[in-house]
Amino acid sequence: MGDKSLMNTYGDRAATLVGGEGAWLYDEKGKKYLDALSGIAVCGLGHSHPQLSSAIADQASTLIHCSNFFSIPSQQQLAEKLCHISGMTNVFFSNSGAEANEAAIKIARLHGNKKGIQLPTVLVMDNAFHGRTLATLTASGSRKIQAGFEPLVRGFARGPFNDIEALRTIAENNSDICAIFVEPIQGEGGIHLAESAYLKQLRDLCDELDWLLMFDEVQTGNGRTGKYFYHQHSGVQPDVVTTAKGLGNGMPIGACLADGDAAHLMQPGNHGSTFGGNPLACSVALKVVELLESGDIYQRATAIGDIIMQGLALELKDVAHVKEIRGCGCMIGIELTKPCKSLYTEALKHGLIINVTADSVVRLLPPMIMTDQEAQQVVSILAPLIRDFQ
Repeated sequence: MGDKSLMNTYGDRAATLVGGEGAWLYDEKGKKYLDALSGIAVCGLGHSHPQLSSAIADQASTLIHCSNFFSIPSQQQLAEKLCHISGMTNVFFSNSGAEANEAAIKIARLHGNKKGIQLPTVLVMDNAFHGRTLATLTASGSRKIQAGFEPLVRGFARGPFNDIEALRTIAENNSDICAIFVEPIQGEGGIHLAESAYLKQLRDLCDELDWLLMFDEVQTGNGRTGKYFYHQHSGVQPDVVTTAKGLGNGMPIGACLADGDAAHLMQPGNHGSTFGGNPLACSVALKVVELLESGDIYQRATAIGDIIMQGLALELKDVAHVKEIRGCGCMIGIELTKPCKSLYTEALKHGLIINVTADSVVRLLPPMIMTDQEAQQVVSILAPLIRDFQ
């Protein structure tokens, strides 16, 4: 199947996928692949989940879309569930994580303008990734994704991740800062985990300086780390939290949740989305949330992560080019001492879908419905590939 009519934003496609079930995907030639990437942290409940397929069909036969001029029952129900789970006050629904992050940035701007700051500035982290719109790629820490899109958006300052003293120094020298925006686990940046103490220090700093504390949980949310949101492991409550990816299990939907003063900054006309929060997306996401909350998915995420990380640690303990294995739940990074992009292709040849990010980190984002045997199969395929990597 040719793809010359598509803009070449993704490079060569390694395979043509036509089906999936559970933790497995199938290409047009019938070859099957164990999916240890979940569509980049999207299909946490696996492929072709019967209850989600039913939710799509039922809603599609009733009402797919109406404008946000009208109340949408599934949208309201989903908002109430997310607020209950998170302890937040209200939600804005979008179509993606980048759009959810745009909403967060706009909330920060409103907060800064309300304080009389002429150039409201959001403090973001080195190696961050928040999306590919102009504002979110500016907020990201990769020159690679920014190159060619200058001029970038004003109103961002940058500091090191997991270093509260450095952020205090930045605060002393920049009175325009009105918010901190941080991924509790940097995904694209290489699976770097924020320390629990650091998240608490961020909360204290924001309270002290009247800044908004905003967490980007686009990738880490929706059960992937063993709780609904990763920041819940530390007990820190943000002013704003965004999520997407696993919220729809493949149905495009994003959410920006706010609490406290941040929950009341957006007013009619400040923001909107034609498709955001439509009946179809919200019905599917509502079923996703119900499934996450009703079963043992959080425990499975932790168990799967333990099997994979412990198995890889054992198999690779004497491999000199393995620098570190780190992660939480179904979000795992294996950092090598050298670039390893070719491991993606090698894994595909052996029927395993992985990802390589930050040039030298093998990133695993397995679905949370994997069996123990499938998790062990990830180890049995991947460990020899890493061990033999030259």
